[in-house]
Amino acid sequence: MKKFTMFALTAALAIPAFAQQAPSRVAVIDVRKVLADSAQGKQAFERMKKMQEERAGRVQKMDEELKALDTQINQKKISLSDDKLVELQKQFSDKKIGLQRYAQDAERELTEARDRSLADLEKQILPVINQIGKEMGFAAIFNKYESGLVFASDAIDITDVVVKRFNETAKPAVTPASNKK
Repeated sequence: MKKFTMFALTAALAIPAFAQQAPSRVAVIDVRKVLADSAQGKQAFERMKKMQEERAGRVQKMDEELKALDTQINQKKISLSDDKLVELQKQFSDKKIGLQRYAQDAERELTEARDRSLADLEKQILPVINQIGKEMGFAAIFNKYESGLVFASDAIDITDVVVKRFNETAKPAVTPASNKK
């Protein structure tokens, strides 16, 4: 009986010692802020913005062509032959369908490009977060707004540390001008 008591006492003393060695601190990061404030995130945002503006410009041009054709049909429908009117209406219908398809394709392309860009940034950010977590002795780091977290004190928010470290470790973007010699 004495051996069992001594074993239980030793085990009871070992549990707090083990618990003290394991990290128990937690932190949160605001991934949206990391993306918005980091140099790489800003570059990705600018690429997406440019792509979106190009697509919007093309949609606007197609829409203007559609309106011009509609105006032409409405102004000349009395003086045009039935065959010519049917041909113009078919052109209008085809252009309208083309515009709708282009808009859908552009939306899909933008979504896919955004998803690829975010996945690429995530691959680059994760090692930074892991390193900070190890260095600072965190047991867990949560995504502040996408983890189901209801409340987190600002004292455990390490977003600014992650942004700073990510900017320091991120590879500089290669621009066409820096490639030329």
